[in-house]
Amino acid sequence: QVQLVESGGGLVQTGGSLRLSCVASGRTLSTYPMAWFRQAPGKEREFVSAIAWNGADTYYPDSVKGRFTISRDHAKNTLYLQMNSLKPEDTAIYYCAVRIREDRRVPTEYDPWEYDYWGQGTQVTVSS
Repeated sequence: QVQLVESGGGLVQTGGSLRLSCVASGRTLSTYPMAWFRQAPGKEREFVSAIAWNGADTYYPDSVKGRFTISRDHAKNTLYLQMNSLKPEDTAIYYCAVRIREDRRVPTEYDPWEYDYWGQGTQVTVSS
């Protein structure tokens, strides 16, 4: 059974930075794509970033492109999200997720149901 635990969230002012971590246990995830999603109150879960199993390819929506950077450390079985130039609209609970299926590619549909295991989330609040 895969367990994902996020950390690194907190309260930050507009323009500040945070680095989220997601530590995996129960299985080595180095050959599977992983992703970050976020969910603000009253809104649907939203895609933030994804990374291929080898880290060679990364994906971002326009809303975070150029400000957020996803990375992974296979030796530590850990996924990261560096968030810079934060805005109040980035306020949400951030979740990491992994897709464990025979098809190891990052899905082109950036939908939550494309991923199989999720962490409990970490709160990010950006004050104006």
